[in-house]
Amino acid sequence: MPNITSAKKRARQSEERRMHNKHIRSSMRTRVKSVVSAIETGDKEAAIAAYKHAIPAIDGSVSKGIIHKNKAARHKSRLNSRIQSM
Repeated sequence: MPNITSAKKRARQSEERRMHNKHIRSSMRTRVKSVVSAIETGDKEAAIAAYKHAIPAIDGSVSKGIIHKNKAARHKSRLNSRIQSM
């Protein structure tokens, strides 16, 4: 536990940022999982609709620095190729 005031403040800020990042990451993963579940059920229209909702979540995670842009591109590419192969 920090004793210096600035270290205490930094610990508080780090915890708040961690919780905020966790929320964004979790919502992104949920939207990606909804696309995957729609693909597994075989419903192409639902998969496309879920994909359209997942793309802004993935791109938002990149702009906020939660994930790397290459990881986002990889997720989008793999999801899109799975939808196209249905």
